[in-house]
Amino acid sequence: MNKRSIIVAITLILTSGLTAFGQAKTKLPAREKYLVLDSRLIAATDNASLTVGKVTKHPSNPLFVEDKPWEMRYDNLYGNVIYDEQEKIYKCWYSPFIVDADWSKNWPLERRDKIRYRPGRGREMGICYATSKDGLTWVKPELGLASYDPKNRTKRDSGDKKNNIILRGPHGAGVFKDTREPDPKRRYKTIFQGLKTSVSPDGLHWSKPKKCKGVTVAGDTHNNAFWAPTLGKYVGITRTWGRKGREVARIESDDFVNWTKEVVVLEGIDKKQQPYAMPVFFRHGVYIGLVAIFDIPSNRVWTELAWSPDTKKWNRISPGTPLIPGAEKKLDYDYGCVYPCAYPVFQKDKIMLYYGGSDYLHNGWRTGSLCLATLRPDGFAGYESSDKKKPATITTKPVVFSGESLKISADAKGGSVEIELLDAKGSVIATATKISENVTDATVKFTNDTKLTGKQVTLRFKLTGAKLYAFSFGK
Repeated sequence: MNKRSIIVAITLILTSGLTAFGQAKTKLPAREKYLVLDSRLIAATDNASLTVGKVTKHPSNPLFVEDKPWEMRYDNLYGNVIYDEQEKIYKCWYSPFIVDADWSKNWPLERRDKIRYRPGRGREMGICYATSKDGLTWVKPELGLASYDPKNRTKRDSGDKKNNIILRGPHGAGVFKDTREPDPKRRYKTIFQGLKTSVSPDGLHWSKPKKCKGVTVAGDTHNNAFWAPTLGKYVGITRTWGRKGREVARIESDDFVNWTKEVVVLEGIDKKQQPYAMPVFFRHGVYIGLVAIFDIPSNRVWTELAWSPDTKKWNRISPGTPLIPGAEKKLDYDYGCVYPCAYPVFQKDKIMLYYGGSDYLHNGWRTGSLCLATLRPDGFAGYESSDKKKPATITTKPVVFSGESLKISADAKGGSVEIELLDAKGSVIATATKISENVTDATVKFTNDTKLTGKQVTLRFKLTGAKLYAFSFGK
């Protein structure tokens, strides 16, 4: 760097401005809600740790199992679940092996004689479809779209069509409904191993698959694609292999036809724990990834959490700590593997996280199922005290008080959340009454009548035996 470049760089730093806390000013765009897991929002913390939320596994688990002749093996399920607001129904696309070795004969032998599972040749995966009115009881309709003969599984032109198979052949398909797509014939989209894409008007009848131009990765995983609103592009999340084994790779496209070459965006901490797949979705200004971690020593898989500002740079939250853990008891429905589905379903009182569970090891004979775990609203991750005997303090960067009131989501039953608003000089301009219950989007009451709408403020949260997830501004 020459002398002139150094002077320019120093000038830019000095003129960029500092807050009262010594932090560089960061313009945070106004959002419907701020999730505190977004580190761009946080200026300082004291005795505070960002930890994943606590899920509740549904008592109805498993929701559906391998109970059809063509469902030879769910393997990782590769499920994709949406709630269709227009049709008022839950939809699930999942991918079993419809041609594979008969697990029912070999699973007992593995337990008795310790025969190691080895994938057979000629396996074939297919995309199947199921629906539900309540998200719990599922129906596998006879679609009449693909032929299947249980006695001669490899033949695609024999047998009847009384099954719920949509397509034969695609592996690791990610399916989504593109609500912003103007062409009704391209409303649904899928991406799968190859990497190839296909489009559909109804999620059932699909166009001839097309190779993703510009991509060379094989994508032997649960491939995932979505529209990234902050980028104005389609983003695909797939997998490649590198120095630490399995790695998450990213591609992007303007038209869902021509794609950029894959770039690695997430790798394991070491070779012992490798990211197997990562369905991604956009929520409240950030991209959230549900990372399936393959733990090599235990031969099991669980689901962790990551977030990104742009789908390119990823931040893992509590690495090594599952968001959705497997069961502790061997042969329970999700003891061996927990593979997250794309996408969560957001309801007013909970977040529904569907996943593929299996009762035994990743490299083993195992039975699979569709399962459900739930989180409290906004509950992906939050701040709480590192030392439980002391309160935690979280200070945000300046934000514009864009509404008439402040709302927060927190677990504070048995503890408390205290809030102060500070001006640019660091002086307290408003103090809130203490919150001591579990709340979602609860309106905060201030002890003074200061007019705050439109002002730039800094929020300081004091947590005592509480966990903070999000805040927002509203009426």
